[in-house]
Amino acid sequence: MTTVITPRTKELLDQGYTLLEGVTTDDEAAEALRDLGTLVPQYDGQLRYQVKAAPGFEDRRYSKSTNTILVHTEAPGWNPPPRYLALHCRVQAKCGSGQTELADAYAFTASLSQAERDVVHGESIDWVGHNTGGTGTAGVRRPVVERTPEGRDIVRFSYNLLTAGHYDPPVDAEVAHEELPLGALGAELAVRAETFFRENKVSVLIPENSILVWDNQRMLHARSSYTDARRHLTRYWLQ
Repeated sequence: MTTVITPRTKELLDQGYTLLEGVTTDDEAAEALRDLGTLVPQYDGQLRYQVKAAPGFEDRRYSKSTNTILVHTEAPGWNPPPRYLALHCRVQAKCGSGQTELADAYAFTASLSQAERDVVHGESIDWVGHNTGGTGTAGVRRPVVERTPEGRDIVRFSYNLLTAGHYDPPVDAEVAHEELPLGALGAELAVRAETFFRENKVSVLIPENSILVWDNQRMLHARSSYTDARRHLTRYWLQ
């Protein structure tokens, strides 16, 4: 689907993210996102996913925990990954944390040496997929940065996968380098990406009744830890 150019979508295309305000219901959210693409099913086969802390995930770096989530892109095992991610804030954390953090992956890869860029563009690894509720993929084998036939770069990234071999590992997971998708080089790349991210990120505490939208094929994202378990966002994927 071709994106309709409006002031908001131009901001999204130029800087990689934008904020839509004054959105109170699911139907209003779907309407607000209509110009950006088509809503597509997520991991559970549904168009909407509720991001809210739940018991049983206290030791995980996962959307249903309150822990820090490290730098990644969404659904790297999809082909293609969702073009845009949107988070609609229903209840903002009152502890002042739980920010969604963004940084430009294109700028990160441009900061690498030529030898490192050769690896991220040229060495394919297995990005695990998900098959739940009849949706998802079995995974793909692609480089960190995939150049499409149209000449656009799609970035796939997961600090957790490159350092622990799993998208949502235990907080204290330790894995031998030889068991990792890109070995010691991939682990070092993840650490460098995290450092770049911390130095260049934009942190957004999404206001209630607002939607933060970003280009998931371009932007790295993460989330700070928080303590207010009432925090509640609804996530959308768009292609």
